[in-house]
Amino acid sequence: MASADHLRALDLKAFDDTRAGVKGLADAAVTALPSIFHHPAESLPDAAPQTHRFTVPVIDLSAAVTTRAAVVAQVKEAAETVGFFQVVGHGVPEAATAAMLAAARGFFEEPVDAKAPFYTRDLGRRVRYQSNLNLFKSRAANWRDTLFMELPAAPEEIPAACRSAAPEYARLVQQGLGATLLGLLSEALGLRPGHLE
Repeated sequence: MASADHLRALDLKAFDDTRAGVKGLADAAVTALPSIFHHPAESLPDAAPQTHRFTVPVIDLSAAVTTRAAVVAQVKEAAETVGFFQVVGHGVPEAATAAMLAAARGFFEEPVDAKAPFYTRDLGRRVRYQSNLNLFKSRAANWRDTLFMELPAAPEEIPAACRSAAPEYARLVQQGLGATLLGLLSEALGLRPGHLE
């Protein structure tokens, strides 16, 4: 008789081998959540109301033009105390963001055979599509699919649905937002603005 772990491993492999991800399950109109997505009761969060009121720091990068020292101080405080922060006023045009989101949605809406060539667990590939990065290691799968793109990449490496929007979006994020954040983090560390670039 096969162990529960062995049966689970077989179910995970069968799911992964479809290359369809959770979108494939949704498209198939499954009526019950497959067992690979069942989280053990002991791993579920307590349903009791939470008393803490943690908020993610929000930093307006557009203010760096006129009050750079204040923004550097905000970045330093957030990085030291929380370890991360959300940015607004980052300069990436809304049209570019909307185009990238539409392209990604377009990719996920494509038929399985169009997405399958990008489905991989090879972390060395610059563009990859997968369901659950840690599918074979986690106690339960999460209901999500991911398209990861490390750009720049050769045009043929990028899904057709994303080929026009992704390179421009990546350029805007890297040259604008990325350069700004690296400059602010450099200054927060007491270094010259371009040190981390």
